[in-house]
Amino acid sequence: MTTLGAFASYRERVGAALADGARFAGLHATSGGALVRALLADQDGTTRLETVAATEGVVPSIIDLAPAAGWDEREAHDLQGIRFAGHEPLRPLVNHDPALERWVPVRGEDAYQLPVGPIHAGIIESGHFRFHLVGDRILHLDAQLFYKHRGLERAAEGKTLDEGLAYVSRACAACTVANGVAYASACEQALGLVPTAELGRVRTILLELERTWSHLNDIAAICAGVSLAAANNSFAALTERARRLNAAVSGHRFLFNAVRVGGSELALEQEQIGAAREELASINAAALRAWRELLFNSSFQDRLPDIGVVTTTHAERLGGVGPGARAAGVRQDVRESSPRLSYGGFSAVVPERAAGDVQARFEQRAVELWQTFGLLDELLDRPIRPAGAEPNGAEHAIGVGRVESPRGATSCIVERRGDRIERLRLRTGSYANWPVVAYAATDNLLPDFPLINKSFELCYACVDR
Repeated sequence: MTTLGAFASYRERVGAALADGARFAGLHATSGGALVRALLADQDGTTRLETVAATEGVVPSIIDLAPAAGWDEREAHDLQGIRFAGHEPLRPLVNHDPALERWVPVRGEDAYQLPVGPIHAGIIESGHFRFHLVGDRILHLDAQLFYKHRGLERAAEGKTLDEGLAYVSRACAACTVANGVAYASACEQALGLVPTAELGRVRTILLELERTWSHLNDIAAICAGVSLAAANNSFAALTERARRLNAAVSGHRFLFNAVRVGGSELALEQEQIGAAREELASINAAALRAWRELLFNSSFQDRLPDIGVVTTTHAERLGGVGPGARAAGVRQDVRESSPRLSYGGFSAVVPERAAGDVQARFEQRAVELWQTFGLLDELLDRPIRPAGAEPNGAEHAIGVGRVESPRGATSCIVERRGDRIERLRLRTGSYANWPVVAYAATDNLLPDFPLINKSFELCYACVDR
């Protein structure tokens, strides 16, 4: 096949898959920049990789087919030197360029730019936000992250599959279980292993425990965004209780080292299980009481609607995932199609008013939180025993794992040679959603941006991996 034919075939395959209902789930360069692979996820949870070979360092862009590929192509260009024909301007993402002419230009008689960061008040990670404004109204937002890019994917190359887990699970403390389970699932798929029912149950419990403290923390953050200190403290205290429960269950507040490739060493007796269920029920009851206080606080509720609106169409085009996308009416949740986990019969929930604004994202956390408490009560019905994975079919050179993290679909791709990693790619829910945050800020007032940002509450570290 000629180069032009190969390029056209790649675009045709991607376009056909998207037309059939698949979603873009990631793109990365591999083999020293010789190949580019696009990950597509079908509605039933199956995934496929469409690969194209670079010719003189060039491959065709697919951002016209999948605008969500914008960051992925920019990253592949910065780190692997790949040029994407049709992606213009191909602006830096990881390699920062301080020259203003390289930023998206804004023209207008009264337009001006306001830089914020990368150093912020508090203890959040580094991120630069350049606002293009007329008065206080945001015309455009450039979000520049990767200030603490650690090169974890490259560092993992050559390591064993077991060793690689440390690089992925430490990419972000807040997402250590989601990232770890995605990686373990990718490795097990490549090795021809399938988790036993008990291993699937254990991992599902860990994922939902991580979601519990994360959603409580996100509700607290939104309360902080409107300076409602009492509610912020209430949900922050519940977040702390959830993290202490994590420590009682796994030995670590953030559930570090609870995930293994090919098995689990977690063991809990009936007495420990009973204590965990009792604490979860208590946290649930306290969260419901605090939530009712918020529902009847009119000054608080008045701050939430019609701010940071993301329509269903734009959430889909930009590749939004997780609570932020579901709050905009994109009813997609990887948990609905996770045969390696214990989500049988799971159905995604959305608030009654899925308007895609701060209020909808706020309410989305709550409806998911109540659902998670119910899941955990069902799963923690018996002791937990060490578990493993079983051989089931052929081995593969590439494995793909996808899970629903607290912030949305997280994908991990492992390319291996024997028991060694050749290429590792981790694409988290935060990575997918940062461009959505930039879109959500547009046409809003600058003082509302902190609230919009907190309504997504994305990780910086997941991006700066």
